[in-house]
Amino acid sequence: MPRAIRGVLVECDPSIKSIIVKIDSERNDFIVEELDDQTLVIKEGMLSVLKMRLDEALKETQQPPDDSGSE
Repeated sequence: MPRAIRGVLVECDPSIKSIIVKIDSERNDFIVEELDDQTLVIKEGMLSVLKMRLDEALKETQQPPDDSGSE
């Protein structure tokens, strides 16, 4: 008998989607289905955890502002 999994539809840029896929590839805890290059279905109960992990990943990839004083 088929089982249903509750999910949340997430639409994002392809670059953000690739980060989410990378996070999910570690343990396959988040993604239910990849619909296209901008849309995913995420497990409903894992959305808040994914948001935290995504924020951490984005902080690692962002460069700090340049304080060279170019005024």
